[in-house]
Amino acid sequence: MQSTPDKQNPTSADSILTIDIHTHIIPEHLPDWKSKFGYGPFITLEHHKPCCAKMMQDGVFFREIQDNCWSPEQRITECNHHEVAVQVISTIPVMFNYWAKPEHTLEIAEYLNDHIADVCKRYPKRFVGLGTLPMQDAKLSIQELKRCKEIGLKGIQIGTHINQWNLNAPELFPIFETMAELDMALFVHPWWFEAKQKMPDYWLPWLVGMPMETSLAICSMIFGGIFEKLPNLRVAFAHGGGAFPGTIGRIEHGWKVRPDLVAVDNPHNPKKYLGKFWLDSLVHDHKVLDHIIDLMGSNRICLGTDYPFPLGELEPGELIKTSNLDSRTKEDLLSNAALQWLNMSATDFK
Repeated sequence: MQSTPDKQNPTSADSILTIDIHTHIIPEHLPDWKSKFGYGPFITLEHHKPCCAKMMQDGVFFREIQDNCWSPEQRITECNHHEVAVQVISTIPVMFNYWAKPEHTLEIAEYLNDHIADVCKRYPKRFVGLGTLPMQDAKLSIQELKRCKEIGLKGIQIGTHINQWNLNAPELFPIFETMAELDMALFVHPWWFEAKQKMPDYWLPWLVGMPMETSLAICSMIFGGIFEKLPNLRVAFAHGGGAFPGTIGRIEHGWKVRPDLVAVDNPHNPKKYLGKFWLDSLVHDHKVLDHIIDLMGSNRICLGTDYPFPLGELEPGELIKTSNLDSRTKEDLLSNAALQWLNMSATDFK
């Protein structure tokens, strides 16, 4: 039987509150949605040994996970070890299920969102929840978005594209508009499904596809006028903004030389929006971290680790803590930026 860890925040009076905005969670047990709905590569879990399970997709192995992927107690134990006070928890992106019938995606979203809300209710000083939505259907998404607000979730995680729609698609705008109205934060996580078919070797969907997807999402929201129309929408992008920070010069140059192609829905220079959205710190390199801080401002970079997966930061907060940044900048990255994005206060976790 697993022992109950110390539930107190590991942050001492002299240390910086540490909030990790990019962590994933899944219920320990999942319904057999394929049997229920009669179709589809829905994820199932095979608990083949203690504290470990195989994620299976239509009978094909997808990923092996450990109990820190579902047990809040194990997560708290590991967070205490790493001096992470708070995790923002969201589902694993393979659970988005945007390809399914909207009413079925809604049912799955409700199941996942209820689980996340329950974890946050049990440990309100340690976890903040983000929901998932049937983004392929605006009406159902807004319905579930309102329910997410009611059950205490602070925001929503979505993919970098929704099936064939990029994030500038007019079908998605009412959802973003409602998020802004409800004061719900938005976390955009790359989704590689199409990239997997183009680059099957060398783990390239994760190494190349995901950074490309995140830049695509940022550019779609900039050029589609989402940030211009909804200045109060608080959006954070995973993995340090992917390829976007390294290509913003090219992106701006394209806006200057081919406005007939680039500026058709938003006339403003894309650099206008630097500092208008947030990035997580998951870049694995001190020089890249310095670059995104210079680009966005330290109050727009949040600690994000992709916990508990191996492509994430294996020692949460290490990149920030071992940098040459001054203490105020580190405090921004470890907590202040996250609190602004969530519209919360440090006192919420005391």
